[in-house]
Amino acid sequence: MAESFDVIVIGGGAAGLMCALTAGQRGRSVLVVEHANRVGKKILMSGGGRCNFTNTGTGPGNFLSANPHYCKSALARYTPADFITLVEKHGIAYHEKELGQLFCDESSKQIVRMLLDECAAAGVRIETGCSVERVAGGDGGYVLDTTLGRFTASSLVIASGGLSIPSMGASGFGYQLARQFGHDVLPTQAGLVPLTLSGTHSQRLQDLSGVSFPVEASCNGQSFRNFMLITHRGVSGPSILQISSYWRPGDELLLDLLPGEDAQVWLREQRQARSAAELRTVLGDVLPKRFAQRLCEAWFASKPMRQYDERELRDIATQLQQWPLVASGTEGYRTAEVTLGGVDTRTLSSSTMESRHVRGLYFIGEVVDVTGWLGGYNFQWAWASGHAAGEVV
Repeated sequence: MAESFDVIVIGGGAAGLMCALTAGQRGRSVLVVEHANRVGKKILMSGGGRCNFTNTGTGPGNFLSANPHYCKSALARYTPADFITLVEKHGIAYHEKELGQLFCDESSKQIVRMLLDECAAAGVRIETGCSVERVAGGDGGYVLDTTLGRFTASSLVIASGGLSIPSMGASGFGYQLARQFGHDVLPTQAGLVPLTLSGTHSQRLQDLSGVSFPVEASCNGQSFRNFMLITHRGVSGPSILQISSYWRPGDELLLDLLPGEDAQVWLREQRQARSAAELRTVLGDVLPKRFAQRLCEAWFASKPMRQYDERELRDIATQLQQWPLVASGTEGYRTAEVTLGGVDTRTLSSSTMESRHVRGLYFIGEVVDVTGWLGGYNFQWAWASGHAAGEVV
């Protein structure tokens, strides 16, 4: 005998829980099914365990999508201020780290607890360790066969996430369901992910693993200024994670190693003020000393500043501000924070997230082709898209 609900949400992550509590508050009977042993796993691990739960500067320009206008409606109707109001209602202390990024003072567990408390108050039923084996029906009547039995609903919400961090249970299940119901799925790939180096570049930098400093990374018309971290396999850090979403193998990727400086003017000043100092010493004052040393061993010939003529200084300045980083690939979904691509938004309503093909079917969160920058934007998309669907399911 099947149990019947108004709404079934597949996926107990940020978007799924927000959709469930919103629908429950409208008096809808809601079931959340989550195949993992607990809900909100990605929330728990995010922000180093403190959850970067939103960004106060969130706007459509902070997202990548084949349809860049799609996210506008949901983001406008559920803003960072709306989520902050919910956080404050639950007495969760938070702080701004940088660039509008808001984190819990204590633990990301507080955000999961808040969502669960809201779900409980709204009468939402949550089943963990529940895998969906088959979905049938459509047009306002859905039947789910699961490891916990059969459930039916008039509305079905797919909030199953993307492919990033498979160790936490990520799978392509949502994409399979999308195709089953006639939706196109745009090609997926790892986003917000460390880049790998090989060959000469790797050999020159590998033993500098752990060295970190600010750069401005540029690729395909996008630039991000923040820290870069050299790793055993390549490079990471906020600036690299950000630009990785815009980089494809073979694309030119340039780093400004002295962001905010005019390198040529600065080098001239150093030549005048410290004519006897070697280039590696001068660079070691503004860059990590080990990295400055390696630059001068492998890329520049170090000599006293007074010995450089104008052309040489100009060439060094150009390299410092347009240093080519030849990446060979990414670390893939294993360490990626998000999945680029996903369910094609051209066949979804931007105001309700409902399928244009099948009545009562909704797609929200990371499974959709909307991917945010690093810094709380992806959570805000989860809250906004979840809320948009929860208002109408």
